[in-house]
Amino acid sequence: MAIRVSGSLILASASPRRAELLKRMGIDFDVLPGNIDETFLRGETPREHVLRLSEEKALFVACRRPDAWVLGADTIVVVAGEVLGKPESPMEATAMLEELSGREHEVLTGFNILRRDVGIRIREVVGSSVLFREITDDEMAWYTGTGEPYDKAGGYAVQGMGGCFVREIHGSFTNVVGLPLCEVVEALKRVKAIAFEKEGPLPALRGEMV
Repeated sequence: MAIRVSGSLILASASPRRAELLKRMGIDFDVLPGNIDETFLRGETPREHVLRLSEEKALFVACRRPDAWVLGADTIVVVAGEVLGKPESPMEATAMLEELSGREHEVLTGFNILRRDVGIRIREVVGSSVLFREITDDEMAWYTGTGEPYDKAGGYAVQGMGGCFVREIHGSFTNVVGLPLCEVVEALKRVKAIAFEKEGPLPALRGEMV
């Protein structure tokens, strides 16, 4: 089976994790990051924030490529009502790990799928709950020294070394990585941006048993 894209698909994000998730699906796409201001607006809830940013990223690209399917996404980590961004120093990363240690937090991803020339827009927010075990001081020092936390919301990578802190996940695992594949693929298929097709048999290599 192969996944065929109807026209062009553009990921409006510079996140290597989102790109890797789509690549693993075998989906053909280009990357063109949406250049936007990610500052919170006054009175904006976390869900409203990720939905707005994902839409603005998608619109930034869709205005330049109205004939393409554009996927924008934004992910944040929320613990006890506080939004944790991306740490810029070991001190900030340690503070975030201390906030998350032994507690449950929520990972929210907003995603938008746009195609301007046919007037299609999908807007969704997906949430996952993540429970961390207690993190010891030596573990925090080790993890902040690995370099892994510094471009991730909440200061950890569930698919990387940071996964050793995760006791439970309720909801989409790929959402915690940065893109809820189940919902995104479902939405792309619903608007006929992608289709699952059966490929013909691969030719046998010389000397290969068939």
